[in-house]
Amino acid sequence: MSTVLRLAIVDPNDGARESLKTMLLGMDMVWLEAECSRYEFFADVVSQTQPDVGVVALDANPEKALALLENVREIAPACNLLVVSSSTDGQLILRAMRAGAKEYLNTPLGVEELIQALQRLGSQGLHGAARGRGCQVIAVAGSTGGVGTTSVCVNLGCILAKQPGKSVALVDLDLALGDADVFLDTIPDYTVVDVAQNITRLDFTLLKRSLTKHSSGLYLLPRPVQLQDTSLVAPTDLHRVLGLLKASFSHLILDLSKGYSELDMVALREAHHVLLITQLDLPCLRNVVRLLMSFDEIEEIKEKVKIVINRVGLESGQIGLKRAQETIGREVFWQIPNDYRVMAEVRNNGVPLIEHAPRSGIAQSYVSLAESLTGESSDEESDEAKSPSGRRWLNFWPAKTAKPAEQS
Repeated sequence: MSTVLRLAIVDPNDGARESLKTMLLGMDMVWLEAECSRYEFFADVVSQTQPDVGVVALDANPEKALALLENVREIAPACNLLVVSSSTDGQLILRAMRAGAKEYLNTPLGVEELIQALQRLGSQGLHGAARGRGCQVIAVAGSTGGVGTTSVCVNLGCILAKQPGKSVALVDLDLALGDADVFLDTIPDYTVVDVAQNITRLDFTLLKRSLTKHSSGLYLLPRPVQLQDTSLVAPTDLHRVLGLLKASFSHLILDLSKGYSELDMVALREAHHVLLITQLDLPCLRNVVRLLMSFDEIEEIKEKVKIVINRVGLESGQIGLKRAQETIGREVFWQIPNDYRVMAEVRNNGVPLIEHAPRSGIAQSYVSLAESLTGESSDEESDEAKSPSGRRWLNFWPAKTAKPAEQS
């Protein structure tokens, strides 16, 4: 998982502060949590926002800035201080380091120099919760419409959200016909368009107020209400929205559209895992081949793709797993069983599997899928999973490192 650093900056020089902001906004690894134009107020800003890194510009008033460093070190020892200044005076640098600065950079700043300093702080200088903060991004794509991508997103997200220490958000990127809100039986107040258009004014608190929280703990950012609003989210907007979400949650699930638009490509590049959902029929498998050929040409995507077969056992005429793997030229990562009755009840009632039928084989398949993606085991394994019959269900779907079972 990648770590996103939350930054707060102080510089009374408006021009220099804006220049630094512009540089920071172009970096995936940081989120600008707060900015301040007065040294006198910055300690309060740090106390309220608790950033990972405080960036202090010395040049406006070096003595005030040095006193501020000592103050921040006392009230917020977990905040790592990065100092920027045009001065190369050795005594000033030494005083800054003694006052609490972990890094000292000369202006004008170079992008690579700033990135390297932030990487050092991120890998060595974080404490407690900040060190553990990172976000695993899971993009879920379909080989065609109707293969169950939203179902996978919702059920996987609810299972992860119920686990201790995890915070999970689901973003519905099918801007025209997405229905994640229906699966969760919610009526959202805000959509991805609202967040994208107000991204420069949002902080972590306002962001969570803009999302819809489900009883499972899953947060949802739904598609827009009006069809004409689908064009209001640009790829740069989505990139910044995802940056803030990554800095706010431990897991982010992205429900892609079937159009593989520019927004979908942003999501695919941001993801750590790409679950490509398909079924065991020829049209779906042929599309999988086409998609894999395209993904293999994109360096940031090709190694992330995992094939997930949904609705296994749907009908006797399905193509066998062995033939399917020969067709697509790749092993299947996961298989989810067909359970029409349970899934129909889940959809019609707007209740996730883990709440409606937690002991069902399909629910346990999702639990195991979540464990496989996160590399963790659930502390609350259900009685059904512990029972012999439950184990038979789980053994039908291979673990991450297991060779998939063959079907005739």
